[in-house]
Amino acid sequence: MKLTKEKIFPIIISALKEDIGSGDITSFIIFEKDVSVLAHIAAKEECVVAGMDVAKWVFDVVDEKIVFTALCKDGDRIKKGKRVMSVKGSAKNILSAERTALNFIGHLSGVATLTSEFVGMVKGTGAKIYDTRKTIPGMRELEKHAVTMGGGYNYRIGLWDEVLIKDNHLNGLIQGSRIKAVRYAVNLFKNKGYKNIELEVENIAEFKEALETGADIIMLDNMKIEDIKKAVKLKSANIKKYGTKVILEASGGISSDNIKKIANAGVDRISIGRLTHSAPSIDFSLEICK
Repeated sequence: MKLTKEKIFPIIISALKEDIGSGDITSFIIFEKDVSVLAHIAAKEECVVAGMDVAKWVFDVVDEKIVFTALCKDGDRIKKGKRVMSVKGSAKNILSAERTALNFIGHLSGVATLTSEFVGMVKGTGAKIYDTRKTIPGMRELEKHAVTMGGGYNYRIGLWDEVLIKDNHLNGLIQGSRIKAVRYAVNLFKNKGYKNIELEVENIAEFKEALETGADIIMLDNMKIEDIKKAVKLKSANIKKYGTKVILEASGGISSDNIKKIANAGVDRISIGRLTHSAPSIDFSLEICK
């Protein structure tokens, strides 16, 4: 996902307003007679970088005269101590923007780094790592960009761009018969001309019905590895009937302990909420050069 100033600026302005408020008291008194300085931002741990443009835009919003120099790009894997950018200009304005810029790049690099770790775990299996809608409110586009920088893939941006029939849709549709609900829900969207219809199933009986009815993507939600293998075999055994375009997605309870087994079972993709909702932030620091 490509970030644009127009979409990201409101997020940056809100973050700066939260941090600076009516003004940076300490910096504006210390630097009453403003001076120009050179500062470097460096990573304090190995990581995959994401959020370089966002950090630049933070400094731009505070003071467009600050000169920003990128020393790496989003998606680069860097070592501990690596300088990622330098800024030159007003000391008080650089320090006013510092924490907001570091917060953005730290969080987004954390998302990219965690994603990269999961991508590495399934390398060679054919499975792809996808994100979810479990994002920090207001940060979705930024976090989904970071996922792609870590080698992952984006699923739907929101409720508006893809069909995903979940368990609560089925539970509220036809009381007492999930199988009938599966058939009805898929056909409802097919008859309205929708493509890439995804359905969440919890067991093999629902999976068989989803296959038979013609769901394009079937999410195997919190299924045991044995059932995931059964689902893959059922799909493979019926290639002529259902074609090869049916996508199998594993989701729920994915961890570093089980992801390789799930990927080796033959699913096409694995969606992981923790990529965005639980990624640990990467520690970056800004130092003014003397």
